Amino acid sequence: QVQLVESGGGLVQPGGSLRLSCAASGFTFTNYAVSWYRQAPGKERELVAVITSAGGSTNYADSVKGRFTISRDNAKNTVYLQMNSLKFEDTAVYYCRTQIYGNVYWGQGTQVTVSS
Repeated sequence: QVQLVESGGGLVQPGGSLRLSCAASGFTFTNYAVSWYRQAPGKERELVAVITSAGGSTNYADSVKGRFTISRDNAKNTVYLQMNSLKFEDTAVYYCRTQIYGNVYWGQGTQVTVSS
């Protein structure tokens, strides 16, 4: 079955960096776009970044443009989110997501906490 497993979250100081990974299995990874979402306490889940199936196109939320970079390694069935210059407001649970024939699949999430 389709599985998405996030890793790489943790506690980081403002201005620091983290790299999240999303390992995919159970489907033809190279055929589908993958996105990162996040959900902060008391807030709705929001789109952070998306990458197309071949990785040729990316898009970002305004709040992370210039600081976050989404990429994928189709040989490893993995999508990454490089997060630099982290801010307090980046604190959230980060999820990866894909959609296959109208069915949406989510990972379990990884916690990112930005705190001094």
